[in-house]
Amino acid sequence: MRKDVDKKRKEEKAILFLMICLYCRKKHAQKELCKECAELYEYACKRIEVCPFMETKTFCSSCKVHCYQKKYRAQIQTVMRFSGPRMLLYHPIKALRHLYYEKKEKYL
Repeated sequence: MRKDVDKKRKEEKAILFLMICLYCRKKHAQKELCKECAELYEYACKRIEVCPFMETKTFCSSCKVHCYQKKYRAQIQTVMRFSGPRMLLYHPIKALRHLYYEKKEKYL
């Protein structure tokens, strides 16, 4: 069971990194993460590492407990709203997989 949780954490961090990179590249015209986006990514990774619900939930958006500070919650929501639809263009397989698991969770 522990391997599954570690794999989920790793995948969630990877997708989060792609989304923040896409946002930073388009909004801040940076090839690498700017200081603000790197700070957001580091914060989000820390939250993912200590998440007690990782075994039972699929995504942070589906969690009943919001563990992000208000500042970071607003930032991550902005990133997700911007990058989410664009993921279909830049990373279509990962985006479709995300949609599949999101819908699967709602109906089970």
